[in-house]
Amino acid sequence: MTLTQLQQHIEKNSLTCNQEFKRLFHGRGGLYEGWNHLTVDSIDEILSAALYFEKENEIELIEMLKEFTCNTKYTTLVVQRRYLKDAPSEVLIGEVPEALHVIENGIKIKLNLLSNKNSGYFPDMKNGRTFVKENAKDKHVLNLFSYTCAFSLGAKVGGAKSVVNVDMSKGALKTGMANHSLNNLDPKGVSFLPYNILKSFSSLKRKGPYDLIIIDPPSFQRGSFEATKDYEKLIKKLPQIAGENCIVLSSLNSPELESSFIIDMMREWAPSFTFVKRLQNLPEFASADEKRSLKNLIFQRDVK
Repeated sequence: MTLTQLQQHIEKNSLTCNQEFKRLFHGRGGLYEGWNHLTVDSIDEILSAALYFEKENEIELIEMLKEFTCNTKYTTLVVQRRYLKDAPSEVLIGEVPEALHVIENGIKIKLNLLSNKNSGYFPDMKNGRTFVKENAKDKHVLNLFSYTCAFSLGAKVGGAKSVVNVDMSKGALKTGMANHSLNNLDPKGVSFLPYNILKSFSSLKRKGPYDLIIIDPPSFQRGSFEATKDYEKLIKKLPQIAGENCIVLSSLNSPELESSFIIDMMREWAPSFTFVKRLQNLPEFASADEKRSLKNLIFQRDVK
């Protein structure tokens, strides 16, 4: 793909954009030779590009993005260089509002484009959040590794009776509280617990049982969670905290691990749960190897 073809690709995808977040180009999926270091997003009137490593054509690429921004609806261009220490972001055109948020399925989620490697929003999980919204009505929901509580927003909008959000980061949970307020959601029945999940199952059990459990951990976070050794600990505890017909959304975003990693452990350590399906990923996040891409797996418990 040439630079001109890249521009045409971004322009074509931007034609259907509205206020909602949309990924315009996903080079990280490995489908576009020479561009696996680049993603480009549309956030209302902001064009946001991320560079994952340095390449010789970076200057030409940025000039193209500047020209594209000036000739379209976009008023702001932000470029993040994730290959540099602290992954700094630079506003090249326009300005970024202090109180910035994205919109997903009509739900507002706070966004930090300028001072954090992780912006507070993971767009590839949209189908998972949609599933939760569509299956949360009248359910008691447990949201493990909740981060900024985007799943909780979907659950509340979907009519959940209660949501328990658990994350070690008090800062992330504070943002989660702000996200609920931003959407004018009733705080009744929503809790935010700064727990180490692997050490807090007795407390979580007392608040259960749960009808819908979301497990969305980092693949690797030193001193906190490592999928290859810690996921099993979570699955072993599920029968103790899950209701009779509990649904589990189990997420895995490690290219090195396939769906069978979780499916086999569920079969061994939580046999009352049956694998139902893997949620499809968004087409704009297509990957050259879907086995290595994001895996959102649905399980259903059937206690007879």
